[in-house]
Amino acid sequence: MVGFNFKYKGEEINLEVKICDNILSQARGLMFKKKSLPLLFVFKKPNRMKIHSFFCKPFIAIWFNGEEVVDLKVIKKSRFSIRSKEKFDKLL
Repeated sequence: MVGFNFKYKGEEINLEVKICDNILSQARGLMFKKKSLPLLFVFKKPNRMKIHSFFCKPFIAIWFNGEEVVDLKVIKKSRFSIRSKEKFDKLL
């Protein structure tokens, strides 16, 4: 666990997160988990990778490029292709 801080709409948000920075942890993500700490996916360079929500409960996805929030979506279960509006290097 590690602390992660960011601003959204002028409000400071502080969370304890689990870092997913390798292919195995990123592939597993939230699948099959009933409860989980927020997961912070960290990528080496900005991208527009798609995600899915199969085998996941509904969740909120927040995409970052550097310190800036570039997109936020409420994700329903069993969605096939979800993508940020802009390139990102972190996904919460």
